[in-house]
Amino acid sequence: MYQKSKELFERAQQSIPGGVNSPVRAFKSVGGTPLFIEKAKGAYLYDVDGNKYIDYIASWGPMILGHAYEPVVKAIQDQAVYSTSYGAPTELEIKMAELIISMVPNVDLIRMVSSGTEACMSAIRVARGYTGRNKILKFEGCYHGHADSFLVKAGSGVATLNIQTVPGVTAGTANDTLTCAYNDLEAVERLAQQHKGEIAAIIVEPVAGNMGCILPKAGFLEGLRKLCDEEGTLLIFDEVMNGFRLGLGGAQEKLGIDADLVTYGKVIGAGMPVGAFGGKKHIMQVVAPLGNVYQAGTLSGNPIAMIAGYTLLSILKEQPQLLKELDDKTAYLKNGLDKVLLASGTPYVINYLGSMISIHFSTQPVTDFATAASADNELFKKYFHAMLRRGVYLPPSAFESWFLNNALSYEDLDATIKATEESLKEIL
Repeated sequence: MYQKSKELFERAQQSIPGGVNSPVRAFKSVGGTPLFIEKAKGAYLYDVDGNKYIDYIASWGPMILGHAYEPVVKAIQDQAVYSTSYGAPTELEIKMAELIISMVPNVDLIRMVSSGTEACMSAIRVARGYTGRNKILKFEGCYHGHADSFLVKAGSGVATLNIQTVPGVTAGTANDTLTCAYNDLEAVERLAQQHKGEIAAIIVEPVAGNMGCILPKAGFLEGLRKLCDEEGTLLIFDEVMNGFRLGLGGAQEKLGIDADLVTYGKVIGAGMPVGAFGGKKHIMQVVAPLGNVYQAGTLSGNPIAMIAGYTLLSILKEQPQLLKELDDKTAYLKNGLDKVLLASGTPYVINYLGSMISIHFSTQPVTDFATAASADNELFKKYFHAMLRRGVYLPPSAFESWFLNNALSYEDLDATIKATEESLKEIL
């Protein structure tokens, strides 16, 4: 069933560390051989062995309207004939910036970069440059990319591989990174008092997606906003996953919380390698060449990424009902999964908001990394493979959110619910 994938994985390990270019792809958390994908269209992935899967990764978020979405593909093709990169300004960059600013609250200026990691890394540098402080506060299980500061108690791939301490991250960097449990406002307030006047920024996934889908408790984000105002600390929303998915204005709009800086990733390039960081004018003015906080990149504002992202975001802005349709499909899936999981008798929790959702085989609410880690993740491994055998491709880790795309039909959702029912009967 997976013979060609097995052969390619063996070959890949001879030239690529671990055989993959991003660790979670190695399937180490769930076991087995990673699938090598040949193509994707709409809601489906097709592997090199000719197997078809209903896709619940959506390239980890950006394929909001499905794979190979025709308007985006055509826009990329039309642009590519003019060259793939210039290393010089284009009008496309302006149009993209203007579009994002028109959609997102509290973004007056925005700088394009090449990845979500670069966006988050740059936002932290801006916060330090603006405040004159060195320390940052992040949350256990929140993943903001692989920059040194963020690999202290990170979620996602680091959690999947059970890496507790990352070699190569210096003690000084680790000491400047404070951590708290997600949703624990009192712990944040205690740390703020212990390090009064030292914290440049609090960075958070407003809806976490790197320990499964974890929702903020009532008052948590509001409390962070209030604390930042009182302490002169910047509040950074990492919307690499949330942006333009939870709403046209992202989590800020959906949850009604104002951030000082916001970061984006592949979603603003419709899956192309791209990112951005932006925020209030008086903060972003410290960025070079306006100010002295340096950030640069030859491929920043790459024309192919810009036209892809501009096309997707323009469609979402012009047709806001598309996100409503996607949210409705997610609610339908959640209700169907609820029924079959309840009937199975196994303890479970489903967390979801908008079109992000995850199943945790847990006896208690999953509200932070500790409760996500204490779930029955061995059962998740069995569930993952049982679903894969039935043509449903889930994230290959219990520490990842599922991402729906609007190319999914209700027939696909019904097939997923049925596959879950059959899988539970097989593995329980």
